[in-house]
Amino acid sequence: MKKLASLLIALVMLMSFVSFAAEEEPFVITVMLPDFYTDTEFVKEDNPVLEAITLASGVKLEITWVANSVYPDQTSLTLADPANMPMIMVLQSVDVDNARAGAFWDLTDYIADFENLAAGAAAVYNNISVDGRIYGIYRARNVVRNGPYYRSDIAKAVGYENEPASLEEFTKMCYDMLAYIKANYGDNAYLLNCCEYIAGTIEIITVMHGAPYLYGVDEEGTLYPSFEAPEYLEGLTWLRDLYAAGGIDPEFMTIASGNWNDAERNNTAFMRFDCLDNGYRQQEWFETNQGVTEQIFAILAAVPNANGDLCVKPTSGYNGQVVITKAAKTEEDFLKCLAFLDWCNSAEGQTLVNWGVEGKTYWIWDDGFRYTTPVDGTDMTSYVTAVQHSLNQIGMNVNGDLTPPAATTELRSEFAAMQGDPVLLSNLVADPTVPLQASNEAYTKYNATLATKLEDAAVQYIAGIIDEDALYEVWDAWYAEGGQEIVDEFNALYKK
Repeated sequence: MKKLASLLIALVMLMSFVSFAAEEEPFVITVMLPDFYTDTEFVKEDNPVLEAITLASGVKLEITWVANSVYPDQTSLTLADPANMPMIMVLQSVDVDNARAGAFWDLTDYIADFENLAAGAAAVYNNISVDGRIYGIYRARNVVRNGPYYRSDIAKAVGYENEPASLEEFTKMCYDMLAYIKANYGDNAYLLNCCEYIAGTIEIITVMHGAPYLYGVDEEGTLYPSFEAPEYLEGLTWLRDLYAAGGIDPEFMTIASGNWNDAERNNTAFMRFDCLDNGYRQQEWFETNQGVTEQIFAILAAVPNANGDLCVKPTSGYNGQVVITKAAKTEEDFLKCLAFLDWCNSAEGQTLVNWGVEGKTYWIWDDGFRYTTPVDGTDMTSYVTAVQHSLNQIGMNVNGDLTPPAATTELRSEFAAMQGDPVLLSNLVADPTVPLQASNEAYTKYNATLATKLEDAAVQYIAGIIDEDALYEVWDAWYAEGGQEIVDEFNALYKK
């Protein structure tokens, strides 16, 4: 009965929200946002962006700006003073304690009633949940971001005109490319570009083989670490074999992550397991600095493994969240705030909070694309900063980017299309422990040290320094040195 009443109230609020703009007085929502432009005074009066938001949504925003550098500290102070809390605020991380203490409205039973919010990814909502409940709307980030990218011109030179269709074909392509590289670029050139940040490389290839991403769930609903899956060792062995064949620089652990691009740009490495958006940035670097005019990079989220499964390592899919605090004192005010957040995820709302007003803070040129300057090239940076400031911090985009498109490249467009690809999205291998980590005391105590030990052992195995038996010994020691406590606590939290 209570759920039915809530649904009816939500419906009423949705209907009334549509007519907000027709009301004589707009509904005032107090907001706290991080600010990246503290050197520029925000224009409050006669602000065309704020005026457009009010006209479109019927909401008047009263914004408290807090410098991003001190935002976490100010968040703690604000939440400790309920009398001065804003109704809506950005949290830059999941706040377990304040969620449990009742500082935020529980959105779990309401999100499905709001079209734009309901379009968000269930896996990402789960990632920000506390005890299985959702207390905020996540600020979306690209979730299909990890995978291999490689020099497609080299692949074509050895007969691969199209992307490989399976892990077997991908592996064969790798060794064919390696033979070409050694013959044409010398013994000091390698296929796979690795550096001291090896964790991402290991995670991508082991997940692609079919291993869980950090933690898996067995048929009985019990969590276990990914190295327990046979596919994890298969992925490590894939890297070990490639290393033994001369496909990885033996000094890779001495290469700083800040210098990771160098090997690709000086033609001594031609593939990388990393953020796929770096693939199009490398393409653009070669175009700008080497005069390249053709497409020489390709990006892949994953390829089907030996079982025919497409397994994609995801990101967490979010960067902070937007919560409604109990400063919205009544359910009516809460639902108006939630309806406003739903509007912020509409095409109109996204455009206003992220880019502002066409002709004032962004411009559509004759080619149909969005630009940050008018056609005559006038520098509008100072004005745009003064009126737009960091309003994009309330942008969530849980249903994708619906704003007017900017000019783009072929590879950037391909990357953007991946973010909405239903096949890729349905084959993301999520880490089920993400929403549990903040509550797991053993994880907080032991994980950093134990993760380093696992990585060190993996590196030694890849480099042929230790064998499988030694690797198993390290995994057994992981349990004895705190890992078992971590797993036990995760399982207790997961089942609860």
